[in-house]
Amino acid sequence: MPRAEARGARLLSDGGEPRNWMLLLTALVGWHADRWTGLAWGLVAAVFTAVVPTLILRLGEHRRSWGDRHVRRRRDRIAAAPAVMASVVTGTVLLYALDAPAAVAMLVTAMVAVLFALLLVTFFWKVSVHSAVASGAVAVLAAVFGLWVLLLTPLVAAIGWSRVRLRCHTVGQVVVGTAIGATVGTAACTLLG
Repeated sequence: MPRAEARGARLLSDGGEPRNWMLLLTALVGWHADRWTGLAWGLVAAVFTAVVPTLILRLGEHRRSWGDRHVRRRRDRIAAAPAVMASVVTGTVLLYALDAPAAVAMLVTAMVAVLFALLLVTFFWKVSVHSAVASGAVAVLAAVFGLWVLLLTPLVAAIGWSRVRLRCHTVGQVVVGTAIGATVGTAACTLLG
């Protein structure tokens, strides 16, 4: 792969990683829900959906429980999933218990649904979490801000391309991840909205 292409793929992959999507989503949805108060709730959601999961993955990497923060091996993903899920579920319960804005709670609940679907598939096959979270994020943003957000779909495709170019996933794993994120994210928003 040419050096410039490899650099571009790495930038897209790192920039489009799930943590970054969740930091952006929680802030945008929180602000949209209730301006500064909503943004504060979004930051609470970010702690449980981005910050704590990142710390869990880094700790596992440091302890050599898995190779890197992307947790590339399927069996390692199964090992990491319960702790990440516990963080997101805890955040979801707190948001509902403390009466956070409905849109923020919906966002985190949609993430739980997408993570659960990914975990089920991961027992049998490796799937692209990058693609699932990117497409799920666009689905949630479209539910909150309107269908014009679907103009971000090429970004989801570019992130998928980067994962294939970096040999982290096959085209099939990217397509299935994208489908899971978009389908489950849309369904969760429809049911909760």
